[in-house]
Amino acid sequence: MNRIAEARPAPDQDLPPPAPADLRDLRFRALLGEAGWNRLPQAVRDRFSKRLGPGMAVTYVGEITESRRNGAGRVLAQLCRLIGAPLPLHDDLGVAAVVTVTEDGPAGGQFWTRMYNRAHGFPQVIHSSKRFAGPTGLEEYLGWGFGIALAVSADETALHFHSHGYFLALGPARLGLRLRLPAWLAPGALTISHVDQGDGGFAFVLDLRHPLLGQMLRQVGMFRERPAYLQETRR
Repeated sequence: MNRIAEARPAPDQDLPPPAPADLRDLRFRALLGEAGWNRLPQAVRDRFSKRLGPGMAVTYVGEITESRRNGAGRVLAQLCRLIGAPLPLHDDLGVAAVVTVTEDGPAGGQFWTRMYNRAHGFPQVIHSSKRFAGPTGLEEYLGWGFGIALAVSADETALHFHSHGYFLALGPARLGLRLRLPAWLAPGALTISHVDQGDGGFAFVLDLRHPLLGQMLRQVGMFRERPAYLQETRR
């Protein structure tokens, strides 16, 4: 299996320290409320409360352990290439995966960049932006104006993101027209889960289910945080 070796900074590399406890990012905590937030494992709370300043990034490394799509899921993934290919295009297992999170300063959100290796050919790179806006307080922008309103929930092992409507934004993010896709045109119910493994690692689980077409897609990646979790992306 292809694995990514954990990169270790050079001894003389000046990496910034973690944010102090009183400078934590409270946005996900506010969405869940105190009861939901306190239900999460401490490791999950730590990951989703890191404050990222300009030029900072959090990197997670791991591998894909499960990936399957039915026929409709394969067709949908190919159609979504028109908006930047936000869904997995291949089902290779045991391949390396990297997730990097940076702050989207102008939009007040976060950029999420996912790179999935393949058994043959170039890796697939997926970009999205999570913004703390909209009717649920959180939206994910995929490309070409398409986005998903997300609702969040928590249990004793995981933080879950649930699709709460798909939309097309036309014009500037704050001033433009937003068109909600009708239910018959929506690809189904999307759930993304961040499941703590209790050993310093976590599972990223993506599940897409359609009321008529069944489970269209399921992907599971196992990740660990890079030892120096805050890396400078700008010198």
